Amino acid sequence: MTNRRLRSLVTAILILAVLLPIALSIWFARSHANEQFNDELETYTASARARVEMVIEQAREALLVLNTLQTTPCSPEHLLALRRLAYTHRYVQEVIWMDGLSPRCSSLESSSRQQPFPPPDAVTEKGFRAWYTSRTDLDMSYEMVAIGLDRYAVIIDPLTFIDVVPFSSNPINLALIGTTSNHIIASTSTLSPDIWQTVREEHSISFTRHGNRYEILPLLNAKLMIVAWASLAPLEKAWRDQLLLWMPFGIVISLLAAAFILRLLGRLQSPRYRLIDALNNRDLTINYQPVVELKSGRAIGAEALVRWPQPDGTWLSPDVFIPMAEQTGTINQLSAYVIERVFEEMSDWLRQHPDKHIAINLAAQDLSSTVLLERLTRLCAGAGVATRQIVIEMTERSVVDPDITGPILTRYRQAGFRVSIDDFGTGYSSLSYLQELEVDILKIDKSFVMALERKQVTSHIIEIARTLKLEMVAEGVENPQQEAWLCRHGVQYGQGWHYSKALSAQAFMRWAEENLASREDETLLAPPHA
Repeated sequence: MTNRRLRSLVTAILILAVLLPIALSIWFARSHANEQFNDELETYTASARARVEMVIEQAREALLVLNTLQTTPCSPEHLLALRRLAYTHRYVQEVIWMDGLSPRCSSLESSSRQQPFPPPDAVTEKGFRAWYTSRTDLDMSYEMVAIGLDRYAVIIDPLTFIDVVPFSSNPINLALIGTTSNHIIASTSTLSPDIWQTVREEHSISFTRHGNRYEILPLLNAKLMIVAWASLAPLEKAWRDQLLLWMPFGIVISLLAAAFILRLLGRLQSPRYRLIDALNNRDLTINYQPVVELKSGRAIGAEALVRWPQPDGTWLSPDVFIPMAEQTGTINQLSAYVIERVFEEMSDWLRQHPDKHIAINLAAQDLSSTVLLERLTRLCAGAGVATRQIVIEMTERSVVDPDITGPILTRYRQAGFRVSIDDFGTGYSSLSYLQELEVDILKIDKSFVMALERKQVTSHIIEIARTLKLEMVAEGVENPQQEAWLCRHGVQYGQGWHYSKALSAQAFMRWAEENLASREDETLLAPPHA
């Protein structure tokens, strides 16, 4: 993955790192509030189920005991047994002995005046019958539940089934419904008819409607159904309370994550990583500055110059990114990249013109080992290019320690490469360097070429090069006057805008072919020497 894509990924992660903990805080707050709300509702429903089953079980137990009595029906002994059973079973309000469906006596009356019971509202598989009636022996209308077995029935207050205390911070309502008759047996609050319709049609066990949460719990054996519901309004308050608890944690985590990722992003956006990214993406290009023979104007080669185009269309100066590469430890990678590109673009041209050369600039760190020397040697052999066609250019500032760089440069020359000192005269102790280092070419810095007529330093540099029998290349030649002066003083080669600006590989090769062709034509047209 390239650094550019990595930066995009890290930026996306930064956004997530800021938003996700806060979003998770909101989610946890809502989830916890919902979970607590649902747990309370489910717990209350389960408690109601246990209560209903307990009441029904007591009624069944009482009926089973009643059906074992051997006394004469409605006799004093029989009535006493009925009263004792009603007294000892807390949920039983009354015990009735029936002749068929007609009550004859009960624990309250020795002779019953009730009308016969209608057909039961529900009958279980074990023969237990259930009625929902408002008729009593006390001449009052009050909804009651009657559960019968054979000739006995027990009367139970419906509210007994739902007499459950909700251990909840929210009010919870409860209803008990007979599934056979669709009759609401008992309810702590009015149950909306459309809710009951939903329960019957959809057989849902949990749903939300009209701002309430409903929990349904069927009791199949008893043919009953429990419906518990609670308003969602307290849930919103509980959610806000939970949010006040979770949000600070989310904000702290967001800030810590953002700080970490910003630090990582800053590192990825550092000059070192930007340069590595450009190298990996092959964004850097190579231009070629022609080098010509001053006397004939004939091209003899070029200097490879690395350029870094920016996304906004501008170019970052080598004076900026090359020192940056040296400072960040990526100069070796940059030099290797330049060498590879030169051979990709110019090896065919060099093979076709064995008398031409390409000069490649190396830095001081490149001379700390023979890695680049070995790579250059392999590339030359693989491309069929003579090693003397590659000129190694070094600034005198890059050979600040001749004891270290000198032996490496010697090995370059032994391998057949030529060595050039670039920007001569701008460093320190230049003459001493030339005396200690084995070089082939001396390049005169353009600052001296621009001041030919005002300063005499250039002539002294030329004299030094002559003394040491070095070839000379003048940089920054911009007009015929400079060319003529340099040629007159014995400088062999020059480069600069007077001949051409730095060109792409294809443009340089076209320029060189045109240059060579024009010089051949001039030679053919020149008059023979007397």
